[in-house]
Amino acid sequence: MKDTALTGVHRELGARIVPFAGYNMPVEYTGVKDEHVTVRNAVGVFDVSHMGEIWVRGPQAARFIQRVTTNDVHKLYVGRIQYTCFPNGRGGIVDDLLVYQVADEHFLMVVNAANIEKDWDWLNEQNTVGAELENASDQTAQLAVQGPKATETLQKLTNLDLGGIAYYTFLIDSFAGVEDVIISATGYTGAGGFELYFQAEEAVKIWNAVMEAGREFGIKPVGLAARDTLRLEMGFCLYGNDIDETTSPIEAGLGWITKFTENNDFIDRERLQQQKSEGVKRKLVGFTMVERGIPRQHYEILDGEGSRIGEVTSGTMSPSMNIGIGMGYVAADYAVPGQEILIRIRNKRPRAVVVQLPIYQKE
Repeated sequence: MKDTALTGVHRELGARIVPFAGYNMPVEYTGVKDEHVTVRNAVGVFDVSHMGEIWVRGPQAARFIQRVTTNDVHKLYVGRIQYTCFPNGRGGIVDDLLVYQVADEHFLMVVNAANIEKDWDWLNEQNTVGAELENASDQTAQLAVQGPKATETLQKLTNLDLGGIAYYTFLIDSFAGVEDVIISATGYTGAGGFELYFQAEEAVKIWNAVMEAGREFGIKPVGLAARDTLRLEMGFCLYGNDIDETTSPIEAGLGWITKFTENNDFIDRERLQQQKSEGVKRKLVGFTMVERGIPRQHYEILDGEGSRIGEVTSGTMSPSMNIGIGMGYVAADYAVPGQEILIRIRNKRPRAVVVQLPIYQKE
């Protein structure tokens, strides 16, 4: 297992450390519910330095990204971010990722930690146009500062007007006395906030500065467990659970990042366009439990007669809603908000209902 630049800090803080995606990562500090509620109501900071960062440069950079991702890279501009995925040529997904346009011929791909090596190999295999690729994952650290008090917290550490950074855009500037920090209005929680990218050797300095700046707002470090409950409440896909090499972006409800625009000849375009026009046999849905029960990955989803119609991909007890919630693939006929379903939990079959995403609707 690798350490991030902050693993020692997490140990000092008493975090429970677990192996995750090849790294020693903090899963929780004060408890999942406490950390979750802190992010929803105030501000929390996540060490997400395990994520992968791959630079793509040169005159062929945009052409290469257009080929290997489903979104339309031509919609990007300097300072803009795009959520997208790598189609695998067999109808599935190699990974989902963010693409940042840093300059005219200069892009950053942010990929999932567990897939860094796989993605790197895939990109090099597909790079027939001579784009310049650099895997900077080991040299790059990342913090996610999330919650309604995130802007006020981070504003103390930069001269930029953070309130002026629109969602899914970014700036590069000095932050906490460190030069060339990417300050990105993105996150995986639905609670607002920013993600910060910087050189790994600056990680402890920036972590300490953020924690001090957020002290008056009750900032807390947050682990992977609350990151999972937060993203699930919002219906955000997790690679390895809700999407993988066997799920198509159309099945996963990611048609909005699959752009069939002119000259967007990405891998699997024809297959995915056919799925979009003809429909798919299964769809990813969110659901809430009507009766008591906590759904978990791989639990069977049943119709009212008890016949299997799908499988849970992610599930938990929602700290915000105090009920069981989940996501899963069901036969397309059942992928309708309001549709009642059953979840097989051991020898019981409690009722649940399909809901519109996000699962957690802020008041």
